[in-house]
This record gives sequence, structure tokens and C-alpha cells, in this order.
Amino acid sequence: MNDRYGLPLSTGSAQAAQAYQRAADRLLAAGADLVGGFDAALAIDPGFALAQIGRARCLATYGRASEARTSANHARELVQGATRRERGHVEALALSVEGRGAEALAAIREHLVEFPRDALVLHPATGIFGLMGFSGRLEREAELLAMLDALAPHYGEDWWFASIHAFAECEGGRLSDAERRVERALVAAPHNANAAHVRAHVYYELRQAPEAVTFLRAWLREYSPVALLRGHLSWHLALLELSLGDADAAWTLYEREIGAPLHGAGPPTPPLNILTDAASWLWRAQLCGETERAGEWRALAALAAERFPKAGVAFGDVHAALTFTRTQDHAALGRLRQELAQLALERPACGTAERFAAAFAAYAEHDWSRAADLFAEEHKACVRIGGSQAQRELIDRSLLSALRKAGRDEQASALLAQRPHIADGV
Repeated sequence: MNDRYGLPLSTGSAQAAQAYQRAADRLLAAGADLVGGFDAALAIDPGFALAQIGRARCLATYGRASEARTSANHARELVQGATRRERGHVEALALSVEGRGAEALAAIREHLVEFPRDALVLHPATGIFGLMGFSGRLEREAELLAMLDALAPHYGEDWWFASIHAFAECEGGRLSDAERRVERALVAAPHNANAAHVRAHVYYELRQAPEAVTFLRAWLREYSPVALLRGHLSWHLALLELSLGDADAAWTLYEREIGAPLHGAGPPTPPLNILTDAASWLWRAQLCGETERAGEWRALAALAAERFPKAGVAFGDVHAALTFTRTQDHAALGRLRQELAQLALERPACGTAERFAAAFAAYAEHDWSRAADLFAEEHKACVRIGGSQAQRELIDRSLLSALRKAGRDEQASALLAQRPHIADGV
């Protein structure tokens, strides 16, 4: 029995193999109940190692780290009698589940040389929150695009690969290629939330806000209310609605989808997405003239303190720093900055995050020139912290606001010329 990519599966049950493939496709499409899909395969064949490591990946995605590590260790035990490909598959994914990013990425690269169509091994290396996205390297976007360009002949018109390849092309500036590829991906698999997400990013890069709103409104109507990317796609739509002047629609999306997980409601959302999307939305709405919602900032600070007690994920750390400045939690901000400064000795992305934290602190103190200087100092290195160009617009807009408040209009105009996107509404 083989998976959809032609790779053998070590299970004695055709039903377990079919359940595994459905679960794998659900993961690749960012669907709903990702853990449950792999549980269904394991209920049929409890010794199915690939289903066990798939389960571990999904648990890790939702921030259930302890359960994920236990599941990964179990997969390592189960895979001993399986094929070499499956042993490599389990080990590479187990390393990623354990947070050993550099080792996991090295294992993935090595594995894909021999097994380039092992899509679930490739999966954690891709995307904005993937191992390459969070590598902290200035060249990470070009490196990911080069990797996917090289793998493309092995995947043909595969709907999942087309969507992640299009995303890398979008972030790498190949917008025409990205638009054509993601359109094909959506035709091949209209249910694929990753493709819908990439389409939203292409609309953003092309500055086509009305078209993006029309697309996302229609697409979200058919998307499960408990699926993986529900909250993040709503973040995209809320910012678009606000940019086009419909603040009521934007805040409704925030309350029902983006901010709802802070209060135990809304879609099941990975903790990092909750932190970054909610903080980004609240701050960008304020920069656009919306009233500050102090209660939401307090709820977000509580989540940051509970789910991210230690620094290390630079993209999350930047948003935690912003949150602590808005709640005036100087002790939490001080601890975060100290940890980032220590980590910066070996991880440059943490140094960039620390300086952005200092910039937000200066902004909160109305020290506009210092805030502008700090944001500008690290602006070119912003790619290190991770996130997409659309997400890193948080820094662009903060810099623009600080420059304007400092009366440095010439520099503000130069920034707008460099990033015309931030001239569009929010």
C-alpha cells in the first residue's frame, strides 16, 4: 500500500492506510480536527508509526507540546521495523516536534534528497511559521524558494505543493508566477485553505483590496468554523475591511474569530497565531484611529505570559513585547528584553526582536524620535524575525507613525515610496 505520493506505508490494513491519507490531506489543506484524523488511522492500526508521528505534528501545531513529544517518542518506537524511508520520516518530524529546529531542517534536507516526494516531511520546512521561516536568516525567503524550485519537477501539478510553492514565489517577488500557480492550486483543490491563504497574500502584494475582500468573504463561508486557518484568514479579511472603511465588519471579525480564543471561544487556533494576529490587529487598528481596547490587551498579555513564558520565537516575542508595552507591564517587558539580549549572542533574530521591543517601549513613552531611530535601525533586518511581508507591515506602520509624530516627514515619505502598501488605509 502506498500513499498519494507513491511511497509505501507499513501497515497491514488498507482501511488504516486510507484513513492516514485522508488525515494527511486534511493536514496539508489546513482543515479541521487534524489530530482526530490520525487518531482514526491509529484506531484501526495502533502500530502504524506514520500515523503516530502525524498525530504528534498536529498536537505540536496546536501548542500541545508535552502530548506531542510523547506521541513522537511512541512513533520512534513503532517505526523500528518499518522501511528506511519511514524511519527517516519519523525521525525528521520528531526532531521538529521537539523544537530542535536546526537538526530537524538538516534531517529534512537530507531525507528529501532520496525521497523528494515525502510531502509530510517537507511540510514543516515550508510556510511562514515553518523551520526555514523561523530560521532567523536574512536569506531565508530566497533559500526556501530555491528549495521548492528544485523540488517542483517531482510534484507536477500536486495541489498542496502548488500552494506552498506559490507562497514562496509571492514572498520572493515573483508575483505573476505566484498568481498563476495559486489559481491552478485552487482549481485543483478548492477546499485547500493554504491556497486560499496564498491567494489573499497575492491580492495584498498587488494592492487589490476589493478583490481580496470579495474572495475571502465567499471562501470563508464554505470553510469549517473550527479549521486550522479560520482565525488567520479572518485576520486578513478584518484588515482589508478596515482599510476599505468598514470598521464594524472588521471588529465583528475580531470579536468572533481573531480575539475570541482569548476568551475561550472561536475557532481552535494555535497559540502563536492567537498572540500574533490579535496583537497585530489591535495595534494596527489603533494606528488607524480606532479606540484602544484595554481589556483585550490585558487578555492577550495573560496569554503571552502563560503560553510563552520564555523568549526564543522572535516573531512571537516582538508581539509579546508590543502587548506588554500596551498593558504597561514593565516587569514582563524587562524580563523579555533581558532574555532576548542573552539569546542574541547566538541568535541574531533575537537581537532584532529585542531592538523592536525597545522601539515599542520608546513609542509608548512618546519618545517618537528614539522609537523611529530604533525601528529604522533594524528595518532591513526585519525579515529575521519571521512572518510574511504582510505581517511584518506591523513594523513598517509603527515606523511610519513614529516618523510622522517626530515631524520627520521627509523620511516618512521615503518609507512610503519604499513600501507603498502602508499608504492603503490600515
